[in-house]
Amino acid sequence: MTATDPVANLQTLIRCPSVTPAEGGALTALEAMLAPLGFSVDRVKASEEGTPDIENLYARLGKDGPHLMFAGHTDVVPVGDEAAWTHPPFAAQISKGELFGRGAVDMKGGIACFVAAVARHIEKNGPPNGSISFLITGDEEGPAINGTIKLLQWAAERGERWDACLVGEPTNPDRLGDMIKIGRRGSLSGRITVHGVQGHAAYPHLADNPVRGMLQLTQALMDPPFDGGTGDFQPSNLEVTTVDVGNPATNVIPAKASASFNIRFNDSWTVETLRAEILRRLDAAAGNGALRPGREPVAYDIVWADRPSHVFLTRNNALIASLSSAVESVAGQSPRLSTTGGTSDARFIKDYCPVVEFGLVGQTMHMIDERVAVADLETLTAIYETFIARWFANAGL
Repeated sequence: MTATDPVANLQTLIRCPSVTPAEGGALTALEAMLAPLGFSVDRVKASEEGTPDIENLYARLGKDGPHLMFAGHTDVVPVGDEAAWTHPPFAAQISKGELFGRGAVDMKGGIACFVAAVARHIEKNGPPNGSISFLITGDEEGPAINGTIKLLQWAAERGERWDACLVGEPTNPDRLGDMIKIGRRGSLSGRITVHGVQGHAAYPHLADNPVRGMLQLTQALMDPPFDGGTGDFQPSNLEVTTVDVGNPATNVIPAKASASFNIRFNDSWTVETLRAEILRRLDAAAGNGALRPGREPVAYDIVWADRPSHVFLTRNNALIASLSSAVESVAGQSPRLSTTGGTSDARFIKDYCPVVEFGLVGQTMHMIDERVAVADLETLTAIYETFIARWFANAGL
């Protein structure tokens, strides 16, 4: 195997069944690719009570100068119904110009291409005029507790500092070169419980149906909209994701009702101001008597989920311009700078250095028959190689 070949790199990684939280041999395979290129490699295991231990990898080439980090994950989601796959999910077979396998685009493909890009850069130019590091976790598809966040802390405590980071997540919706992610909306979740009085459905005056109160509260969370969006972000959006009463009987008014919600929010808000707005809406709706005439305000409580994600936006010309120009020169189109989509490990990295995301086309991620066009692997490698050269040329500006 030569590290300059992204297809061979990816086949090696896919053949490691690294379903979260299993390492599956993927980090060992990556270490075998990086060590011959001159990288020093550390394997870091992180633990926390109540969560599985996770193996992570940190590798660095160079000791001085501008420091570029590439971040990603080798863990993958379960394969689902293996019999439904056209090709075995860990065989990394190529058919009709596509490479099949779990993790092909999310995101072993991005890692394989960046390794190939670094190897080609070294082959043509020697080591970079600075440092390159790989920060790779095995916990991105899991609870994300023992992965990137702890690996960053471990590295920072050792004195590691970074000037910029590229995350290799699949950011392109249709075609390679469509989109660079320069930020992400925040994410905040909570669970509301409305307390009522259980009783017979035929005698509602003797009970207090919590479903009526829950309808008032959830409507207030979803309407009116929280905002109309900003120049860099789409409108904030709240979705009620579960509603539960735990009541199998049709003639019994339940004693309580619970609902979970998640809001993806833009830079109009912080976690603190958003929590305050949600509580304001709930308190106002609790006193609305439309569905509960003559009743006391709805009795409810709320529990906020741990570890909310904060909104962020990257404004770093050397990083964004180097990547945008690399995409345009190789793929022939100017990528959109976007903040759409869900969260990623960039939400942790942004506390240490400017970060952007760019990788493969994500149409088959997490699906049966996840696959990537072989031609896209070569194109992405060329983009990454061009980006590396341009970033180090621009980093001192």
